[in-house]
Amino acid sequence: MNLRVYTLSAGALLVAIAAFHVWSAPGKAPHFQEVRDSWTPSQSALLDRNGEVLHVRRTDFSMRRADWATLDDISPALQNAIIAAEDKRFYRHHGVDWHGVFGAAWGNLRGQPLRGASTISMQLASLLRAREGQSFARRSIRAKTKQARLARAMERRWTKTQILETYLNLLSFRGEIEGIRAASTILLGKAPNGLTTDESLALAALLPAPNASPARLRNRVCALASTASCAGPTQALTRMLARSDTPPEMPELAPHLAARLLNDKAQTVQTTLDRRIQAFAKEALARQLSRLAHLNVRDGAVLVVENSTGNILAWVGSNPATSRAPHVDGVRAHRQAGSTLKPHLYALALEKRYLTAASLLNDAPIHLETEGGLYVPQNYDHGYKGLVSARIALGNSLNIPAVRTLLLTGVEPFRQRLFDLGYQGITRDGDYYGFSLALGSAEVSLAEQVNAFRTLANGGTASPLRVLTRSKTMPPVRKLSKDAAYIVSSMLSDRSARLLTFGLSNNLNTPFWSAVKTGTSKAMRDNWCIGYSADYTVGVWVGNFEGDSMQGVSGVSGAAPLWHDMMSLLHNNRPSLPPARPQNVVQTHIQFEGTPESPRSEVFIKGTQSTLIRAVPQSAKAARIIRPAANAIIALDPDIPAIRQKVAIKVQGGNKFMTLTMDGNALNNNKLWFPLPGKHDLKLWDKSGTLIDHILFVVRAPAG
Repeated sequence: MNLRVYTLSAGALLVAIAAFHVWSAPGKAPHFQEVRDSWTPSQSALLDRNGEVLHVRRTDFSMRRADWATLDDISPALQNAIIAAEDKRFYRHHGVDWHGVFGAAWGNLRGQPLRGASTISMQLASLLRAREGQSFARRSIRAKTKQARLARAMERRWTKTQILETYLNLLSFRGEIEGIRAASTILLGKAPNGLTTDESLALAALLPAPNASPARLRNRVCALASTASCAGPTQALTRMLARSDTPPEMPELAPHLAARLLNDKAQTVQTTLDRRIQAFAKEALARQLSRLAHLNVRDGAVLVVENSTGNILAWVGSNPATSRAPHVDGVRAHRQAGSTLKPHLYALALEKRYLTAASLLNDAPIHLETEGGLYVPQNYDHGYKGLVSARIALGNSLNIPAVRTLLLTGVEPFRQRLFDLGYQGITRDGDYYGFSLALGSAEVSLAEQVNAFRTLANGGTASPLRVLTRSKTMPPVRKLSKDAAYIVSSMLSDRSARLLTFGLSNNLNTPFWSAVKTGTSKAMRDNWCIGYSADYTVGVWVGNFEGDSMQGVSGVSGAAPLWHDMMSLLHNNRPSLPPARPQNVVQTHIQFEGTPESPRSEVFIKGTQSTLIRAVPQSAKAARIIRPAANAIIALDPDIPAIRQKVAIKVQGGNKFMTLTMDGNALNNNKLWFPLPGKHDLKLWDKSGTLIDHILFVVRAPAG
């Protein structure tokens, strides 16, 4: 009978133990590496080429977490303070401090204030379960048993170093701060390996109740201090509490790149940028826009690139302080190019041997027929220089010679050249853009501009720009001849070639070798200045993202000062020498006849050189009718007196023996003709009655 009772009792006990074991089962203990690998900071950092922080972007708004901190990253003073405050026998127990448990129970039975006996291992067990969304219930026997069992299981699988390290990283400190690295950085402004004993005690005082009142925290820190005076820890605590109420300042040097590159899966991204150059570009843009604010200028962008590698050194997309659209990235936004496409046009004409740098182009009025009517280009200053060399035409950014050059190359071949140089938005056929493509009617981005000019700087070879250090470097590909690139660089670097428009003193001149081109789009909506030295290419855009016009701001006054500042920084105590002349380029002394250009030394592609450039006399040119233009449509205005609507008839290259007829009737000598509605045939005859030229045009009657 007794044996049966003992057997039943033993069975009941085993069942009870098994039931208790199941009832208090804590679940599987995770591996240390699993916890370590699952850690993600709450913010991502954009780094420069040297590892310096450029920009920090918040990606998790539930907590503030920094990078994981190993015990080697944490000062011994802090480790000792935490262990002394939370678990004095941490290195002597195996997850549960039975001495502390019995001591707490005895104290509670004697009526002393309730105190817990949770070890660091037990607290870590609770922190891990909370991260999994399975928090232990507070102060229940079952929860405490689960917590203790999980702590014991972890002690069997983890080292003490791993337990303490994980605990310090998962702890919550005041407000939304989680982890020792974030706490040290935000609350004390330093890395955790530099914490003093006083600062460590102040942090340890936060652990039982991180958001307690300052008075309670001061009592706590004084209780933790081993010395009679707690002045030092109290002062550290006061500094911490003051900083906890102020959001930490985060570096914000590259917001547009950060928005593109940083996310919760890419905590640290290293770029090719240089923090010093980036900071200078950002500040310089802000200064220039401040100077231009009264001229209705709000936006701008800067891009700095290393010629040899394509590495981007500075990327400033806007100035948030003045912009109405600060999130728009001016480096990538497409704007009208203005005159900045002209160097590529002349490079094409030189390469095809349609022109040399000394070829004469007529800067005089021109009327070109298009499907939409007449295209009548004008220069920026509305004046005309007459016969000028291609060097002078490009240097002074004259529009009409550029259009005449486009007539030589053809619009479609020029459009294709621009596309090949990386202007990926110029995709329609040449007819879509028409003759205005020579003057930059197409829309381009600053990034495209800089890389196209970098191609000139590199002697005609191109490769993609790089902004990530991990990006693969692509081998360069030839886009235009080395000879043409060299001659265009010579033209863009020639200060004397731009005297007519820009004068002697301007921001395009540098004390070292550089080649540069400005541009201003229609109605002064965009300013550009793109230029390069031996080592760098710098591009600047100034304007308004909304597209409203600036007031009297040109490329040389809007974008060029900033370009000059950037180039001066890059070449502070660093020389920039002209490129070496290619073997197929010869240098010859030339003279001009019939033009005001002075003798000079000029560079030519071998086989195209000349020593004398002679202007063809006007009388030697074939006579032709230039006004009205062929196929012109002239509309009469009923609100203008008829006497003031006479049409000028103009002949180029004519002489006194030639005659004009309109619809078979001779015209009078004053060459002013009163327009009659209908179709008309204007003819030019020589003295022998031979037809030299004739045009057809239409006059429309007044409406109504």
